[in-house]
Formats: sequence, C-alpha cells, structure tokens
Amino acid sequence: MSFVGKKFPSITVDAISEMGDDLKINVFEEAVKNNSKVLLFWYPKDFTFVCPTELHAFQAALGDFKERNTVVIGASCDTNEVHFAWLNTAKDNGGIEGVTYTLIADTHRHLAGTLGILDQEVDYNEEGEEVFSGSNVSYRATYLIDETGKVFHESVNDMPLGRNVKEYIRLIDAYAHVQKHGEVCPANWEEGKSAMNATRTGVAEYLSAN
Repeated sequence: MSFVGKKFPSITVDAISEMGDDLKINVFEEAVKNNSKVLLFWYPKDFTFVCPTELHAFQAALGDFKERNTVVIGASCDTNEVHFAWLNTAKDNGGIEGVTYTLIADTHRHLAGTLGILDQEVDYNEEGEEVFSGSNVSYRATYLIDETGKVFHESVNDMPLGRNVKEYIRLIDAYAHVQKHGEVCPANWEEGKSAMNATRTGVAEYLSAN
C-alpha cells in the first residue's frame, strides 16, 4: 500500500535522543505541530554494515535539511538500549557516535507493520496455524512528509542497497518549488533550473527550450 498523497499514520512510538533520553514520538505530529517537513528513513538493524554508512550520511547533510525546514528521523525495530549502545560506539568501530537526530525504536513493529515495510511473509501450515518467514526487520524505506502531514515521496530499497542522500534534498527542493510557485518540476529538475506550467502550452514551451 502506498502512502503517497495520503496522511502519514498518526502512531506514537518509542524513540531515543542523542543523549540517551527515552522519548515518545509521533511523526505525523512532528510535521504538523512544528509546521515543518519530515524525512523519516528506516534501516534494517543496528550494528550492521550498510546501515551506519547511511546514518552518518544523513548526519553529514543535517545542516542542508535544517535549511529546508526539514526534520530528519531515523527508525528501525531495535530497542532504545541497542540504539544507545550504537550511539556510543565509535565510528572507526562501526558505530554511529556523532549522530544527533532522533532514532525511533519500533520494537512492537506497529508503525513498520502499518507501513507494510517489514521483511515478513505469513503462510499457513496443514493445521491452519500461521507460519512466519523472513527477517521481520524493515527494508530501507524513506518517507518525505509535508507540513500538513501528507506524504509526498516514499521509496523502499532492498537490504543491500544504500540510499543517495542528495536525491532527498533534490526532492524537497522540488516540492518546495511546487508549493511556492505552483509550477511542476520536470525530469532531472534541480534548484535553479526552469520548471513549467502544468498545461499543454507549458510542456510544449519547456520541451522546445530544452
């Protein structure tokens, strides 16, 4: 099920701050109450391999997101205790020391299950009992949410595929351009490039000029 064009689920989950404080966070409310965009990215597991590279990449770009009034939130199905241990593990030992944004601990898998991003399959045995397979952790799902709580982008990568953080900055810029100017952004649009009016004349003029 896609959530693009719909409100992000209003579900409160456990989370942890960089200082180790236990939190309760509702991503939908973070967007609406703070009148900000939210980038929520899910990763499979703490203390793994591709995951720390992504968490550090989002941290390195945190200033770019703040400039765009966008809050970054990480999420997995690990516990707050495991998150805190990873936050206190040095970068040169595979840790995420230095990460400062909030990390969701969706240990009950309520939010991940609602989003449909868990590596999980359900079958039935001969007795009619449910049989689960899969790792039961989240794929690399990413959601961009606007100031009204509406999802304007979602993507899901398989476990081995790391994300390109710059692409989310581009998408936020494009959506902000649409919000401000009422134009639409064509293929490969970047900040500073021409957009176009959503009319037959608009697309004809754009194509003839590019």
